[in-house]
Amino acid sequence: MTDINFSSPTPSPDSRPSEQPGMAAAELHLRWDFIELLFFAYRDFVGDADHELEAFGFGRAHHRVIHFVTRYPGLKVADLLDVLRITKQSLGRVLKQLLDEDYIVQKTGNNDRRQRLLFATAKGEALVTRLADLQTRRIDRALEEVGPEDADKIRHFLRAMIDRDDPDKVLEAIFKTPVATKE
Repeated sequence: MTDINFSSPTPSPDSRPSEQPGMAAAELHLRWDFIELLFFAYRDFVGDADHELEAFGFGRAHHRVIHFVTRYPGLKVADLLDVLRITKQSLGRVLKQLLDEDYIVQKTGNNDRRQRLLFATAKGEALVTRLADLQTRRIDRALEEVGPEDADKIRHFLRAMIDRDDPDKVLEAIFKTPVATKE
């Protein structure tokens, strides 16, 4: 049987620490604490809604679609694809189910008949409100622990985690200022 030996390539002087194989995690200054806290926070944050959505036969994709359509009435299908960063095929199945079950309605644009504009129905708005209530309760519990005075710091931290060069209309609305686009 032949022995297989792997040798680590010598890192180039301009390579970043995370690209250097065999380096100890402590040397890399990786933020395992934040990485794992974000994983678990996300798991539980969406888990509250996941449990509710199961009763409707919906999943996280349905939640994201109905959330943004409710929050931004008249959202174009093309913009929703950009916001969610998913393919037309992925959106198609979810959107069809939400349309068929009367959570969303689709209208053509007034100026451009090719545009497909999405609006939540009263049923869709009620579902989004129900899910947002669950998530708001989790956020409020967390803010009680850290103190409401830190809410702005947390909001700032979360905003800083988002790629600011993303031209999404939703991000523009969240930030209340135009987001720089890539040249």
